[in-house]
Amino acid sequence: MKLFNNGKIILILCLTLGLAPYFPEPHIIGKLKWVAGGATGMKLMDWFDLLFHGFPFVLLLLYIFLKLKRVSKN
Repeated sequence: MKLFNNGKIILILCLTLGLAPYFPEPHIIGKLKWVAGGATGMKLMDWFDLLFHGFPFVLLLLYIFLKLKRVSKN
């Protein structure tokens, strides 16, 4: 679990896995636009792809939340 508690590793995951492929736009941005547009025509593989590319960002938010919580206790 130390891997998921390392901010540098999580940031690298966000910049590589989370955003790849980068052109013409980051893949996660395209998927989020698709969902915001009603997700018409999305198949199971598209939802899995969204989770796969979004997982690093969820980890980043969780990491920030836990760091802020730890700081507020001190």
